[in-house]
Amino acid sequence: MSATNAKRLAMYNKRRRINTLALTLSLAAMSFGLIWLVWILFETLVQGIGGLTLATFTQMTPPPQAEDGGLANAIYGSLVMVGLATCLGTPIGVLAGVYLAEYGQKTWLGSVVRFINDILLSAPSIVVGLFIYTVVVTRMKSFSAMAGILALALIVIPVVIRTTENMLSLIPNALREAAYALGTPKWKVIMTVTLKAARAGVITGVLLALARISGETAPLLFTALSNQFWTSSLGSPMASLPVTIFKFAMSPYENWQKLAWAGVFIITIGVLLLNIAARVLFKEKH
Repeated sequence: MSATNAKRLAMYNKRRRINTLALTLSLAAMSFGLIWLVWILFETLVQGIGGLTLATFTQMTPPPQAEDGGLANAIYGSLVMVGLATCLGTPIGVLAGVYLAEYGQKTWLGSVVRFINDILLSAPSIVVGLFIYTVVVTRMKSFSAMAGILALALIVIPVVIRTTENMLSLIPNALREAAYALGTPKWKVIMTVTLKAARAGVITGVLLALARISGETAPLLFTALSNQFWTSSLGSPMASLPVTIFKFAMSPYENWQKLAWAGVFIITIGVLLLNIAARVLFKEKH
């Protein structure tokens, strides 16, 4: 064997060893993560199904050591606040994302908005809750569902902005130029061409934002707080599943702990379904 071939063989063997080592470490890291994920899902499944009854969906949160009770008011409160926050934050996020992708690519305002959005996207949710507490709750002199909706909407907005901008940036410029060649104004091109082409991606971003705020606890502790009773008033404290889970899981009462696991199971299944829907839409997009 010549010296050149021996050198190539030695280099090949070295690369092969490094590749094997990297692959082994990657598989070990993946296995480590999957073990904890499967363990969490297993515990949630076992403990959560045990706490699910008809009363869970029809009765209010019970007092300690009560024989019956449920999470009806907490489920209702979560649906109301998450739904209204999504409806409030989605239009703002989509419009801001359209501006960044179609108008503000090379402007100073676009750079500033993009920078602020990156900060909001990575900011802890408790910071958002404290901000709304200072701006809204302290001035209203009361916790309220509306304050919780505003806090959750501030979490939705940056996620939708980022997704909308990225999806619109993937649309080929040839589509825009073809529409401009026909004399179509820019606003109509955005509405009928680019947004329509990126529709699945934008909806995916909205669903991901919805899944994220469904389990947020910290912002609601400082804004909506909680309520043991059923209320539909947005100006008063309102129960929610994440806060109820936090309160019941920290208690020493068995009935509260069982309901906490039931709430965890409900949120987990809801978020799982939302993520599956988002991935199906994303797959259809491509």
